[in-house]
Amino acid sequence: MRVQTAILALALAAGAALAPATSQARVFVDIRVAPPAARVEVVPAARRGYVWAPGYWAWSGRAHVWHRGYWLRERRGYHWNAPAWTPRGDRWHYAQGYWAR
Repeated sequence: MRVQTAILALALAAGAALAPATSQARVFVDIRVAPPAARVEVVPAARRGYVWAPGYWAWSGRAHVWHRGYWLRERRGYHWNAPAWTPRGDRWHYAQGYWAR
């Protein structure tokens, strides 16, 4: 019994150690309140080694809150997918921005 417990503990520890390397956290929100129209932002001149992330409306739990655009350090081989709201039936679905290949 002791050997089985040790093997199980070792297997769980190995799985826990590998999980962060393969997982990715994403935020999704579904609400009934449509986001306001995007605000007009003046995009600054391009910066070498950076990507412009445009402003977006986020949900605070009570209301939409505007987050201004900002610069992200470029990740070679990836492109930035900006946060987005999409209608799904009578609800609005929010997907957080993320890097993709």
